[in-house]
Parts: sequence; C-alpha cells; structure tokens
Amino acid sequence: MNTETFQSLLNRQPFQPLEVRMSNGDSHQIRHPEMAFFLRSSVFLGSPESDNFQFLSLLHVAEVKAISIAPDGANGEDTST
Repeated sequence: MNTETFQSLLNRQPFQPLEVRMSNGDSHQIRHPEMAFFLRSSVFLGSPESDNFQFLSLLHVAEVKAISIAPDGANGEDTST
C-alpha cells in the first residue's frame, strides 16, 4: 500500500470508516479521516476517544477495507457464529 492510494481512500466523500489489517494480523480502525497523518513510509493513527496513537508501517499493511460503525460507536460487523 502506498501513501497516495491510502490517502485517496481517506478523501472519499462521504467518508466511510476503514479498517487497516496488518501483516501480523493486528487491525486498526480509522473512524475520522483527520486522525490519520502520513509520513513517507508510515501512517500515524490517532484515537479521538483517548490519547492513544499508533505508527503503522505502510510496508506491513495487508488489507484496507470499509467498515460500518453502529450509531453507539460499536463495530457494525456481524460477529455471530
């Protein structure tokens, strides 16, 4: 994944929240486009709910997909088994 492709996903209107899955299996949500800041080979993700942040290497981004966020802030994906 390169910076330009990632940035184009964040600039879509209307914005749709994204889930970023890393090569090690970790996943991170981007719920607001202004909470992602791109460097040359990494992305800095901030959390609007806390002071937490992550630096993610773009080299290790395995998948980026749009997700639904329920109105209460819970992830809208089906988790039934």
